[in-house]
Amino acid sequence: MSIRIDRVVTRGGDTGQTALGNGTRVAKDSVRIEALGALDEANAVIGLLRASLPAGRNARFIAWLQGLLFDIGGVVCMPGQPPRPLAQGAVAVTAMEAEVEHLRAHIPPLTSFVLPGGTMAAAHAHLARTVVRRAERRLATLARSEDIGAAIPACMNRLSDYLFMLGRHLNENGADDLTWAPASPPPAAG
Repeated sequence: MSIRIDRVVTRGGDTGQTALGNGTRVAKDSVRIEALGALDEANAVIGLLRASLPAGRNARFIAWLQGLLFDIGGVVCMPGQPPRPLAQGAVAVTAMEAEVEHLRAHIPPLTSFVLPGGTMAAAHAHLARTVVRRAERRLATLARSEDIGAAIPACMNRLSDYLFMLGRHLNENGADDLTWAPASPPPAAG
């Protein structure tokens, strides 16, 4: 597929509306645009994660995930009955599950909740996971009023699972995870 964008400034959104892929104009704060915006945020944060990865670690798979998020956005921006199916839906879920299991095989089981952080790349993976969860929630809101198919929610859920395991992997396979302990008195100032 070839795409050419000659103009960035169109002035079409100056009145608080934007166009969907089928040309329909909708409010910029509509449920659909909120879902598309959350997908865009997720993709941007995953790009940040990708840029922070140690050389050669998971970059090709993460690039593929960014393309998948763009494909999901393409389905969401084209409303209609029945919903246009996500071409890679089942394949994407299976691929992410395989990656989760591959990473999990090298990481000891959890004995506490994991706090976001550790290495810079792991912190970015945890941030990406939370932004993907937000996109998942926005898509769930859209799905209450319109059928978006089963593949999109499954893909988003599996993507957050993958990002969680990737964060642990990037923390030396869990050895450098930051773990939660019940709150105690704060440390002394100084």
